[in-house]
Amino acid sequence: MENRKPFIAGNWKMFKTCPEAVEAAENLSRIVEGVSDVDIMIAPPFTALSPVSEAIQGGVVKLGAQNIFWEDEGAYTGEISAKMLLSTGCSHVIIGHSERRQYFGETDETVNKKIRAAIKSELIPVMCVGETENERDEDKTFSVLDKQVKKGLEDFLLDDLKSLIIAYEPVWAIGTGKTATTDQAQEVHSYIRSVVRDSFGSTLAEGIRILYGGSVKPGNIEELMAMPDIDGALVGGASLDPETFGKIAMY
Repeated sequence: MENRKPFIAGNWKMFKTCPEAVEAAENLSRIVEGVSDVDIMIAPPFTALSPVSEAIQGGVVKLGAQNIFWEDEGAYTGEISAKMLLSTGCSHVIIGHSERRQYFGETDETVNKKIRAAIKSELIPVMCVGETENERDEDKTFSVLDKQVKKGLEDFLLDDLKSLIIAYEPVWAIGTGKTATTDQAQEVHSYIRSVVRDSFGSTLAEGIRILYGGSVKPGNIEELMAMPDIDGALVGGASLDPETFGKIAMY
């Protein structure tokens, strides 16, 4: 893991008005000021991207969006393009989050198109994959992940994916209080890396950062990060409080 810089991302989901988001971002910036051995990113709601971008300017915190549409512009009411995200100061974008898949019809095919749009615009995609509780109970974890990774990255060239980050979210552990054991998380991360290796070779597989996203807290981040194939975290609820998220980022 020597060459994989840890990446700690906060997904704020549908929380925080513009003033609340700016205040939280400013506080976080102060807390993690000078941190250089970890990449830190927050993904506020679309409405807060521009003001948050100004609030964190010049600091170490990077700005991400929670979703993207695959066309540059057009009659797509309610959608947002790569160009729009770039204009707010975003460098990263979360794609295919389990909640997008669950509630908004996101599929492996739309994930693929969105990753393509992000890469074309030089946004760094954070592709989310993960199995539901039923799929885990039926021992389908690996087949589900195999399909999500391969379909999500279908028809890409090796060069396209140099900036790609993958986030593994056990859907059954998001907001449920259940957590995968560190060993379970490591096993899945190792498997995802092997799928990338089979599809794109060992250089990408060894370089790609794979984040864990399932009820990450200050109390379990150190143990998770000690695992050889866990390169960071995609943090939900615990990222809303700057103090808590700062502790996770500076584990």
